[in-house]
Amino acid sequence: MKLKLPNTFVLLLALLALIALATWVVPGGRFETELVNGKPVVVAGSFQPAAARPQGLAAFLTAPIKGFVEAALIIGFVLIVGGAFAVLQKTEAIDAMIKAVARAHARSAWVRAAVIPGFVTLFSLGGATFGMAEEAIPFVLIFIPLALALRLDSLTGVAIPFVGSQVGFATAFLNPFNVGVAQGIAGVPLFSGIGYRAICWAIATGLTIAFLMWWAARIRRQPELSPSFALDEERRRTLDLASFEAFAGMTGRQRAVLWLFAATLVGMIAGVVHWGWYIEEIAALFLVMAVAVGLVARLSADDIVAAFLHGARDLVGTALVIALAKATVILMRDGQIIDTLLHALAPLVGSENPVFAAQKMFLIQSVINFFIHSGTGQAALTMPLMAPLADLVGLTRQTAVLAFQFGELTTAVIPTSGITVGVLALSRLPYGTWVRWMLPLQAAYLVMALALLAVAASMGWA
Repeated sequence: MKLKLPNTFVLLLALLALIALATWVVPGGRFETELVNGKPVVVAGSFQPAAARPQGLAAFLTAPIKGFVEAALIIGFVLIVGGAFAVLQKTEAIDAMIKAVARAHARSAWVRAAVIPGFVTLFSLGGATFGMAEEAIPFVLIFIPLALALRLDSLTGVAIPFVGSQVGFATAFLNPFNVGVAQGIAGVPLFSGIGYRAICWAIATGLTIAFLMWWAARIRRQPELSPSFALDEERRRTLDLASFEAFAGMTGRQRAVLWLFAATLVGMIAGVVHWGWYIEEIAALFLVMAVAVGLVARLSADDIVAAFLHGARDLVGTALVIALAKATVILMRDGQIIDTLLHALAPLVGSENPVFAAQKMFLIQSVINFFIHSGTGQAALTMPLMAPLADLVGLTRQTAVLAFQFGELTTAVIPTSGITVGVLALSRLPYGTWVRWMLPLQAAYLVMALALLAVAASMGWA
């Protein structure tokens, strides 16, 4: 019998119920706080018992709507950015760019050498900047036939868009859905620490490229070594490269759309670094981008609105996850058990060596990622605990955010991830085959994360 875990909503509702029950049995407690640079920071060693405030049925039932209200800024931001990128996809400019590079592959030895590094970097940048995750799923249908045409295998075709975007998401430096939300909750300046995060992203992306280049060289020499060899042979017999062969090149409008998208990312960086932009300003920027790329691509007003609503609608589930995650915090806060839980967690994460504390925090986040694999939802759920916990164990909150991010490095192999399941279903790759193939890369990610967290903790990264 296969073990099937409940979906995120069921898990969060069950967690909400457990928290409500916990407020009846867990003693209340409070830490003293002090303002540091205008932010409340927990004072280590100041824990004192406090009166418990048990939360009943009414509190349990009203917590989700309270969570929606308190997380309204983040939820609105997620919906607007999701809608904006749906308009960008509607222009087909990104699809055209991929086909243009594929066409150049047949004509240039340089392009043939650069195709894997180039595309992995492209998708990784998508994950690192605008939170590309589910958006990578349809690209699997493009990259499998592309990989087979290049004498590679289906595993490589899936890994380029899927693993590329996921590793970028987990090591992001400008991703508003995980870095932005987590830093906002932790009270860390938005997108601060971008230099070290960019180094982490470059190392993780380079590691992914090296693994895929090694695998590609091996498969070109001996195609039968691929675990997907039988499936690939079947696909090659029916391979239709008509969409690539019929591609007439990028249009001027599509090029203009891509330049507008690049200008938006540059504008976001400049706004955050020089003008202190936060969620409201970035959301407004993406809203302007959605209208601008739609007009440049000659989409009608109805098409722009329909695409925007479709993209926002796809993220309604994420919005509700954020609200439910916030509801758990509200129940713990109202029941006065947050500080008690922090006091209990501190010995698990704490260490005389801050390096070990950071690494243990990462391992805890990796376990949580198995159950709650929404980057934004997980940030809303865990950062209210992990940020003050970092204060208690001598870590900077910046390092706590990085540990949270690295916990998502397992997303590409966990069976509870809807993205992973969707990609494998679309590619017809068995889950066991995929996981066995990914194990060496996952082991490399683990070592990398532990090492990079050790550096961050050692230098007191803030």
